[in-house]
Amino acid sequence: MLQKAYLNKIKKNLHSYHTKRGEVIGMSNNALHHAKRAIFALHRDNTVEAIEKIKLVEKILKDIYKKYKTTPKIFNEGSFKASLEEYVEAKCFFEFLQTNKIGEIKTVTIPEEVYLAGLCDVPGELYRYAIKSATNKDIEMTKKCAEMAQEIIGELIEFNLTSYLRTKFDQAKSAVQKLNIVVYELSLREDN
Repeated sequence: MLQKAYLNKIKKNLHSYHTKRGEVIGMSNNALHHAKRAIFALHRDNTVEAIEKIKLVEKILKDIYKKYKTTPKIFNEGSFKASLEEYVEAKCFFEFLQTNKIGEIKTVTIPEEVYLAGLCDVPGELYRYAIKSATNKDIEMTKKCAEMAQEIIGELIEFNLTSYLRTKFDQAKSAVQKLNIVVYELSLREDN
C-alpha cells in the first residue's frame, strides 16, 4: 500500500516552496527594476535619485534574506541572483562615480560569483558614461572611466572564469575595447 501521508507531506512542502518562490520572484523583480533605475539616474547625474533607489534595493534584498532564511535554497533562484547582480552593478558604478574606487559590498550579503558577474557589467556602464562625458568634453572623466574599466579587466583576467562568468567577462572586454577607441579618438582631437 502507498504511504499517502508521506506523499501529502511532500505535496505540502512543494506547494509551500512554490508559494515562497513566487513571492521571491516578485520581490526580486522589484529590486532589479529599482537597481536599473539607479543606474539610469547615475547616467543622468541624478545622485539623489540613485541613492534613493539603491537604498530601496538594499531594503528589498535584506527583507528577502530575512523572510526566507529558513528556506536557503530559495537564494539559488535565478530571479533573486539576477536582482543581486544588478544591485552589484549599480552599487559599484555608484561607488566609482562618488569615490573613483570599487570594492567589497558590505551592506547586503553577495555571493562571490554574483559579485563577479555584476562587476563584469560595470565596464559597459563605464563605456556609456564615458561617451556622455566625451560628448560634454569632460576628457578627464572619460579617461577615468577607461582606466577603471581596464583595471577591472586586469583583475578579472586572473580568474579562471567559465560558462556564464566567461560570457560576462567577454562582454566586459568588448566594452573596454570600445572605451579604448573613444579615448584614442579623443587623444587625436587633443593633438589638433
